Amino acid sequence: MPAKKSPPDQWDAKAKLAAIIHTASMNETERSVYCREHGLYPEQLDAWKAAFESADVVDEPVSKTALTAERKKTRQLEKELRRKEKALAETAALLTLSKKAWAIWGINEDD
Repeated sequence: MPAKKSPPDQWDAKAKLAAIIHTASMNETERSVYCREHGLYPEQLDAWKAAFESADVVDEPVSKTALTAERKKTRQLEKELRRKEKALAETAALLTLSKKAWAIWGINEDD
């Protein structure tokens, strides 16, 4: 169970799994009492159980090297995105300025 009093929807997966395991051997009456004590609905336990049963379990844990590589790739993509956003903003500014210049002087910059 979570250490703090929090709504059951905000419990982490560990606390939800603990509640499912704890109530697995209970009959309907005991389960109802447990749910009232912890602010749960029996339907929530059923939904959590179904979610755990249908979850895809990864057989191999994520290694540090794979995690590092993903972080590096994420940083690189974010850097590229920032660069492209700056270029787009600069292009938009130049287009706006050229339109204003043409409106003021009535001539094209290419002439």
